[in-house]
Amino acid sequence: MQIVSVEQLTARLGSLPGVEPRLVVSGNFGTPTILLQALAASRERCRVFALNAQSGWPVHPGFINETPFVGPGMRHDPGLDYLPMRLSLVPRLFDSLRPVDAVLVQASVPRSGRISLGIEVDILPAAIERVHARGGLAVAQLNRNMPYTFGDGEFPTDWFDLAVEADEPLSSPGQRDPSEAEIRIGELAAGFAEDGSTVQVGIGQVPDVAAGELVGRRHLGIWSEVVGDGVLALERAGSLDLGRPIRTSFLFGSPELYQWAHLNPRLRMTRTEVVNDPARIASNPAMVSINTTMQIDLFAQANASFVHGAVYSGFGGQPDFVLGALHSTGGHAVVALRSWHDKTDSSAVLPILTDPATSFQHSAIVSEHGSAEIFGRSQRAQARLIIDEVADPRARDDLRAAASTHWPSA
Repeated sequence: MQIVSVEQLTARLGSLPGVEPRLVVSGNFGTPTILLQALAASRERCRVFALNAQSGWPVHPGFINETPFVGPGMRHDPGLDYLPMRLSLVPRLFDSLRPVDAVLVQASVPRSGRISLGIEVDILPAAIERVHARGGLAVAQLNRNMPYTFGDGEFPTDWFDLAVEADEPLSSPGQRDPSEAEIRIGELAAGFAEDGSTVQVGIGQVPDVAAGELVGRRHLGIWSEVVGDGVLALERAGSLDLGRPIRTSFLFGSPELYQWAHLNPRLRMTRTEVVNDPARIASNPAMVSINTTMQIDLFAQANASFVHGAVYSGFGGQPDFVLGALHSTGGHAVVALRSWHDKTDSSAVLPILTDPATSFQHSAIVSEHGSAEIFGRSQRAQARLIIDEVADPRARDDLRAAASTHWPSA
């Protein structure tokens, strides 16, 4: 690994072969901003592949953004190349339709001849391995503020061709107090986990509340695509099984969470194709997945990806964890939502989705009004439960009328 200046890196990026070389870049809060600035200065055109790009993602007219999970930084890009697919399958793209020419990552400073991807691992090990095998370019932004985490994100320094030393603070999601509805939903969702359960929680207020509600449980395991401050609270409360490592693929939280992660032997940062593998998820005892959605319909189909026909996020890990939890012994796949959209003054429970489904066949659906345990119910029975327990009272009469057209005795 050769330490270079930004100007030297810019020249090297400009010499990448092809008109539109593909670069895989750290997403979420691990984005290497200095490397992206060098990329923008080096080329007029390229393809940039990243997960959940956050606000402030650079806009460059010649760059084509590619992603299977859309973050706020790419959400309004009219030229976005969205890839609708399960996150567990994304690394396969690098062997087939979307080969990688270069990888740009933010990493820790070297330690005993190795660097760590820190808070953002997910699909990056697969991309780095492919680039290493095919003689592409691997570049690291070495940041003293990036924690050194153990697991699949550790690489020998000689796997990277170039590095730029650039320290900058790691960003964190904005904080706000949960609403009464979110607190109630989180409480109900947490009720599906018992002592000894394995837990996955997604991003957002409801999963954070749910994690906070689990502090009274004991011997919990964590197998989750993302870990936030709620898991840190469980660790400090003594709720987690000390004999089981905490497995995740990226961290999404406060500076305190990042400090806790540094050199933490309990935390194992795990590549996406492992942590999101439904079979591996199912092997965990009493796996409880808690994810949120924007809409649900009377057929128990969830839309967590689209708003008015336009992609908002993507499948992410939700279908992987729903499937895995359903096949876990004693597992539950819980999907949570607010029953009413205040901005549009409309029900989040629909007779049938008008946008594509993200996941389906859940164990239970939870809103601020209650919990509908639908696993094993007939279509008629699950529709009744969703209307009576999940839907806002303002929507129930219309939903019952719609249900009667499908199931006359509903």
